[in-house]
Amino acid sequence: MSKVKYFKLTKNQLYEELSYVNHSREKRLFYSKMVLDHPELVSYLLDILFDVDDNISCRAAWVFEFMCGENLEAVIPHLDTFTENVSKVHLDPAVRPVAKVCEYLAIAHYKEKNQNIINALTTQHKEKIIEACFDWMINDEKVAPKAYSMNTLFLLGNEFDWVHPELVIILERDFHIQSAAFKARARHILKKIKKLEARS
Repeated sequence: MSKVKYFKLTKNQLYEELSYVNHSREKRLFYSKMVLDHPELVSYLLDILFDVDDNISCRAAWVFEFMCGENLEAVIPHLDTFTENVSKVHLDPAVRPVAKVCEYLAIAHYKEKNQNIINALTTQHKEKIIEACFDWMINDEKVAPKAYSMNTLFLLGNEFDWVHPELVIILERDFHIQSAAFKARARHILKKIKKLEARS
């Protein structure tokens, strides 16, 4: 399909296009660039992503994650929609990419000090992200979303002082029942929290 046709894509047509998205980096990159080239498609993409019981929502999530990886600031006009709905995502293949986007936002704000992200992310946005990340930490999710969530919560905990103590409780409680990958990440995060506590 040509870029001219992309420009005129309806939500239904984008939905059809997403059925061609698979696990290949090439496809995800192709469609994420298509959306970045035509920002009016982002709201359609999010509509499809947050139709959370439809399997195509997972493909929308993959494209959205790649879009944010390429240009995170493209999400700024849609932060209300994203944060309002992020907790509703429950299908495994969709949870991982939306958890990754939450981590992208936290890193851009607290580590990279991206001024546009700092200005755009409101307290309410952050609270919604915290809520979603704690849900993923508590629920029976795979390791990747838990790893993204604990890093996001660690970063947000630099601003919200109640987050670190809650995160420590969950990490220590679940430590012995989780995988080696979870334990490695949890150990790293707990060490960073203890360092911060020692400084204060």
